[in-house]
Amino acid sequence: MATTRSHADYVRSIVEKDRSATQSSLAASWRRSMLHYGLTPEQKLRAEQVSSTELGEALGQLDFLMHVARPTLEKLFQTVSQSGCCVVLSDMDGVILNAHSQAGDDMMFNQWGLTKGAIWSEANQGTNGIGTCAAEQRPVVIHRDQHFKSQNTMMSCMGAPVFDNEGKMIAVLDISSCRNDMTSGIAHVFGKVVADTAQRIEQDYFRATYNDARVIIAPTEDLNATALFAVDQDDLVIGANRHARRAFGVDQAMLADPTPISDIVQTGEARTNLQSAEKSEFRRALARTKGNVSLAAKDLGISRATMYRRMQKLGISSN
Repeated sequence: MATTRSHADYVRSIVEKDRSATQSSLAASWRRSMLHYGLTPEQKLRAEQVSSTELGEALGQLDFLMHVARPTLEKLFQTVSQSGCCVVLSDMDGVILNAHSQAGDDMMFNQWGLTKGAIWSEANQGTNGIGTCAAEQRPVVIHRDQHFKSQNTMMSCMGAPVFDNEGKMIAVLDISSCRNDMTSGIAHVFGKVVADTAQRIEQDYFRATYNDARVIIAPTEDLNATALFAVDQDDLVIGANRHARRAFGVDQAMLADPTPISDIVQTGEARTNLQSAEKSEFRRALARTKGNVSLAAKDLGISRATMYRRMQKLGISSN
């Protein structure tokens, strides 16, 4: 492990280099930390805490997201807790809204300042998994000496963005570890777990927002991007997540004046795949209700008339 002095000297040497010679995202974050925010790698300041009033306001703004995410966060914690990790959810200002670690590890994470109400923005702590993820709006892995401040180089932090239904980033999901045996390879594996979990939370958030509508998964060229559409009982699109918006060119104007899903998913292969997926969804609903169309329609959140119309179009028999 590098000494505090050598780490600080190395950070300064990278920041002071010609920018064209250091194009890495890590160097860019170190440069922001020192030149834009005025921080120094030698600073030994515990993460600042927001007031109880400010914390209450921050929690209130993301109350629904946290409610929806709770089961997934608990499952993630069960997966990584035995590895001595802390699971954190923060807002875009780097304020920790939820921090969950094993009882035996609580004291350690409290010492590091990974506690509810602590501020882990880049402006406050320099390069770190929470603040840098929020600043760059992408998944990041900040492993030990990649932190800006020397006091944070014992930690490994893996952060991933959480976006709302309109494609705006609203939170950071983070796994942090202070274990000495956390290698860079393991940290990147955990980073993938965090990124996948963040996308799962987004999908749950979308479905919970449109719980009275039918949610359709539309095929895209990017296998890692799940495009979700929410449609009403007439198959008009009333919601689309960020992947659907990007893949099919959906904007707020289209959602303000609802458009049939078939008009948005127009390409031959995509439309065929969508119809195939929809047909399977309808057949599963009918199978669960033993062929009772009314009950199947209720399960799908559509009217009985719409159910019959879609069954006819998809070639599904009611027998």
